[in-house]
Amino acid sequence: MAEVDEIDHHVLRLLREDGRRTFSDMADRVGLSVAAVKRRVDRLREIGVITGFSVQIDYGKLGWGIEAFTELRYPGTTPVSEIIRTATDVPEVQAVFTIAGDPDALIHVRVRDLGHLQQIIDRLRRAGDVTGTKTLLVLGSWTRDLSA
Repeated sequence: MAEVDEIDHHVLRLLREDGRRTFSDMADRVGLSVAAVKRRVDRLREIGVITGFSVQIDYGKLGWGIEAFTELRYPGTTPVSEIIRTATDVPEVQAVFTIAGDPDALIHVRVRDLGHLQQIIDRLRRAGDVTGTKTLLVLGSWTRDLSA
């Protein structure tokens, strides 16, 4: 486990709020020099705590406002690589989680509307050795920031 102190956690919180935040702004907020904050960010990148920087997108404004999770079930002999391949061939799939127990996988999808969701579920049902699905629509979401 990487050693990080309270200031590192504060820097991580600031970067999660805005990945484009300047070193100067972070320095003012954490009470260090710009150079000291840069060294901390560089160290957090070097030790693998910070793995990259990304943008947050409002998918609803792009016409992809419906989000859902679909459980996929497979025969017990299906290799994990096949489970992943089933979902990664579908562009609407945002993430694939292979899990222990029932179901075998949980996939995260974004679609334009309910008709589009039905098309994606039908496509997944026809793919590979899928034996069953269950879909849950997302009404809202919240994410915990563990660096807080």
